[in-house]
Amino acid sequence: MLRPDRMISTLEVRQVIAQGEVIEDYPEDPRGHSCLMLGFGDAGRALHVCCAPKDEYLAIITAYVPDENEWSEDFRVRVSR
Repeated sequence: MLRPDRMISTLEVRQVIAQGEVIEDYPEDPRGHSCLMLGFGDAGRALHVCCAPKDEYLAIITAYVPDENEWSEDFRVRVSR
């Protein structure tokens, strides 16, 4: 909340869900099958949304701006540095 440049709108989350791609799949997640999606929000910034499809809804677990030090240049692959 102290960093307005990292705030993510509901519209941006919806854009990632509708137009993004699954970059990691977590079939054994204790909360139930979930996945990490990559998409792009306002001004083309990369966003990650972790979500879990349920029978009656899509649960959004978290949404964040990926750290460029923790992800590949295209934000699709985790890197160890």
